[in-house]
Amino acid sequence: MQIHELKGNPGSRKAPKRVGRGTSSGHGKTSTRGHKGQWARSGGGVRPGFEGGQNPLFKRLPKRGFSNEPFKKVYAVVNLESLNQFSEGTVVTPELLLETRLARKLLDGIKILGEGELNVKLTVQAHAFSASAKEKIESAGGTVEVI
Repeated sequence: MQIHELKGNPGSRKAPKRVGRGTSSGHGKTSTRGHKGQWARSGGGVRPGFEGGQNPLFKRLPKRGFSNEPFKKVYAVVNLESLNQFSEGTVVTPELLLETRLARKLLDGIKILGEGELNVKLTVQAHAFSASAKEKIESAGGTVEVI
């Protein structure tokens, strides 16, 4: 069997509706668009949410919340288990993480998350730590330094 011999299951491919092919087809003359009006015309229709000039629902509802976008901190995250590749006593800095490609970009800083276990004693310097990461680093005998 070759690719050009493959066929779909019966009924899986439906023929398109052929409109404007004579009155006896049932889809002739106005081609299922009805008579006149915005929807009958080429390119016709209204944008989503338009209610014919009435104040639309999204404008009638009150605004809620706020955007913290300009002040939001976006950290490059590194999981604890990936720090096991470093030897005992290493000082893990953001520059070292970029060098070893554990973090691809610095963004607003590095955040260490507590996913996995840490088996080596390290001094980890980062901009932020999760509570579980801090606990696991200290229980492995290492130290945490916020920069």
